[in-house]
Amino acid sequence: MAEKVEKGYFVQLHYTGTFKDGETFDSSKGKEPLEVLAGQGMLIKGFDNALVGMTEGEEKEIDIKADDAYGQPNDELVKTIPKKDMGDDLKPEVGMTIGIRAPTGQVFPATIKEIKDEDIIIDANHPLAGKDLHFKLKVIATRKPSEEDMKKFMPQSSCADGCDSCSGC
Repeated sequence: MAEKVEKGYFVQLHYTGTFKDGETFDSSKGKEPLEVLAGQGMLIKGFDNALVGMTEGEEKEIDIKADDAYGQPNDELVKTIPKKDMGDDLKPEVGMTIGIRAPTGQVFPATIKEIKDEDIIIDANHPLAGKDLHFKLKVIATRKPSEEDMKKFMPQSSCADGCDSCSGC
């Protein structure tokens, strides 16, 4: 009997993500399968939830509403910045993705939406925010995660510190 995906299990899968009109925005076709620990928040919520309960070799199609994918666009993530703050090396173009440093020091991607005389309008929302998504999934393999899997996917995990089973850490 094929192994069933449980929360915390290691999963290898192939997927194709499309919009409602059928346009593909992402796919593992022609690549190595995606490897994740199911139900651990490594994927968007709707995708992660859909994996749990699937079995090896199973294929299914799912629709994910924007709220369970990348959320709704947040107007507070659309900012106007002075062109002079961009530096002389960068020649901004509409559609270009740039890195924006937050006060915490983290760098986040933002897309240039508009270029004005003195300013640039940027949008730090995820490009798929506000979009409903469709996925075709195929589980290639699943199993309880090994200690090596846990180190790879959750290096901060304490599994190596004495727990009996990594499947619930």
